Amino acid sequence: MNINELKPIFAGKRCAILGFGREGRVWLSLLQRLGCCAEIAVADMKPQDIPLVTGIYGEDYLDRAKGYDLLLQSPGVIIKDRLTAAEKAKILTQTELLLRLRPCKIIGITGTKGKSTTSSLIYHFLKACGKNAMLIGNIGVPPLERLEEMTPDTVAVCEMSCHQLEFVQHSPEIAVLLNIFPEHLDHYVSLEAYASAKRNIYRFQQPGDTALLNADIFTDSDIKSRLITLGCGRPADACSGNDGITLPGRNIPAEKIHTQLRGKHNLYNIAAALCAAECAGADIDACLASLPEFKGLEHRLEYVDTINGVEYINDSICTIPEAAVAAVGAFDSGADCIILGGMERNIPYDILADFLNTGAVKNVILLPDSGYRIGRMITNPAVNAVKVHDMPEAVSAAAKLAKRRVILCPAAASYGFYKNFEERGRHFKELVQALKK
Repeated sequence: MNINELKPIFAGKRCAILGFGREGRVWLSLLQRLGCCAEIAVADMKPQDIPLVTGIYGEDYLDRAKGYDLLLQSPGVIIKDRLTAAEKAKILTQTELLLRLRPCKIIGITGTKGKSTTSSLIYHFLKACGKNAMLIGNIGVPPLERLEEMTPDTVAVCEMSCHQLEFVQHSPEIAVLLNIFPEHLDHYVSLEAYASAKRNIYRFQQPGDTALLNADIFTDSDIKSRLITLGCGRPADACSGNDGITLPGRNIPAEKIHTQLRGKHNLYNIAAALCAAECAGADIDACLASLPEFKGLEHRLEYVDTINGVEYINDSICTIPEAAVAAVGAFDSGADCIILGGMERNIPYDILADFLNTGAVKNVILLPDSGYRIGRMITNPAVNAVKVHDMPEAVSAAAKLAKRRVILCPAAASYGFYKNFEERGRHFKELVQALKK
């Protein structure tokens, strides 16, 4: 796509870039190349050394930027109720601009859990079928970073976070909504506000578009004509009793599913990916033939090492209680030691506590702050709940207690202790490797 087609959107406008992370840098590069704005400002908590732009820095940057014509939001900028409805109407995100332009076929994927794996699977399937596909979005590539490479025969597989979807007014041609669990409640005024942001992925679809949704999530009667449901309730329910996959109009038996991904929840992700890839013109049999080559993503039930007969698994992506339960259930023999806890966001932990009180896991190592709250909910005396202060102490305790398998499945965000879940997972892996020294 020729970026000069964007000039009418920005010509003569005073534009404030909210947040100067990776998306913010792409915004700045784009606006400078267009050269048609009346003013470009960068608004961020931290001062930036950027020539030829207006700098709006400090804790009150959002208040000082809201008078601009366009507010170019980055996903990490929390809006909540800090802007009026009229001010929010001036927000433009890269996801919204991509969806408004539709320079190619776009598959959008969101969900509280599974979106990165499912997005990567869809991309893998499309490439295996010879499609001109690209993987962009929340998985690490800002939606507009590869705009000029997009042609009518491109299929853009775009992972979309709730933050990227919150202010969109358009939806992708193929929308995948995997699940909604309580998450990111520190970023939203309510759970419904968070869920509403997720539902924007299909809310503005056009006639002929396709929505691939968990059957318990959709409520809009007007989408039923294009709806393909992906099972009911929890992700595992998309799978049949013999661990095969049920797709609309087709059952795939377990013997045809060869995958390195662990857990029934990943069969659900595979089902969603197969549906989306088929909607984009891929052949299901060719997709299944390529499935054994897909190794999965880092920090997602990632095998780290086996030391003194104990297997260590890194599932740092696990930030909600449902994911922790699924992590243990992903292994036939479960785990005899798990590491829980992180940033306290006051999300409900009843599901996880009920699971732990069955005695399914003998040793539960609890990190601050949320881990301590989970510990107070463990009432089964047969469960050995151990409070620790940090990850090094947690890994040391796990090495002494475990006989079979240790899983890092925090059921909590990493913020306040780590930059992100990736840093947390890397630290865990380093500590595990250090056990061999």
